[in-house]
Amino acid sequence: MPQTIELTLDEELDAAVRGEWDLLSAAGLPSQALHLGLTNAPHVTLGVASALSRATIERLADVELPGQVRLGGLLVFRGRRSAVVSRAVIPSAALLATHAAVDAVMVDAPGRPDLTLPGRWTPHVTLTRRLDDEQLAHALDLLTGVPRELVGAPAALRHWDSDAKAVHVLRSRGDA
Repeated sequence: MPQTIELTLDEELDAAVRGEWDLLSAAGLPSQALHLGLTNAPHVTLGVASALSRATIERLADVELPGQVRLGGLLVFRGRRSAVVSRAVIPSAALLATHAAVDAVMVDAPGRPDLTLPGRWTPHVTLTRRLDDEQLAHALDLLTGVPRELVGAPAALRHWDSDAKAVHVLRSRGDA
């Protein structure tokens, strides 16, 4: 099962994204708000692998967090049958350096999708998934009133272990 390395958001950014999740959910649309697990939180996925060794996870704890996270406009990812709506994350030099550092530590991990690698990665925070065309149009109409840009900071770098259904915080803002 996938193992992900994620950047979580500070309280204000987290609350803003959860507000967007709730807006979609209240309209009867699929929303990340409907995932009720305690580990569900707005995040930016920095890396994915099918397995991570203990040594890799320990080295990831040394990765520096970027000082700022800027959420931009909406992104739509289209699949064959459905769409995903996300908030774009504006790629600053610091965010790209954090992503590159995660990639360097995970370089030998198995099962890494190409779309998470440097030069192919599109940083984003997912708002809703599995939308048909009608739902996509409705979601975009609802989200037209959200702020175009939100600025905050990362809260933590975490490891989501889908096998154990558990989150392990690797580094928090303020860690030396």
